[in-house]
Amino acid sequence: MACACIAAAGPALAQAPAACPSAPEVAQQHLLGTWKAEIEGERAPLTLVLVKHPEYAETVRGTLKRAGRIIQLAGDVLEGELTLEESVNGLNISATWLGDVVEGSCGREVRGEWKAEGNPRALAFVLRKQ
Repeated sequence: MACACIAAAGPALAQAPAACPSAPEVAQQHLLGTWKAEIEGERAPLTLVLVKHPEYAETVRGTLKRAGRIIQLAGDVLEGELTLEESVNGLNISATWLGDVVEGSCGREVRGEWKAEGNPRALAFVLRKQ
């Protein structure tokens, strides 16, 4: 009887996410949750909350609060590269986050550049999962 239980659990265990994924293995489920963002020039860290996107598989959506405003986010991670888009009005992209998952961080740190639409200057950012 014990053999049947182990055999039945075998495929489920094989599909479980790695405890510490390498940067290219980071996927949607690793992005879900609360993140602290430090952006070059910002006085205080920002808090991002990411959840599963209800319409698009393997993507996330969420919010961040900046200067008293709630800003919408949507994006994904593919082969260790994160793309997030901000929207102040919920319709147009107001900024982008392009970064790389830090190898050895178990998918808990991303470094890259944040760029506001219409501004040629990109600012360095670090995201750390809380």
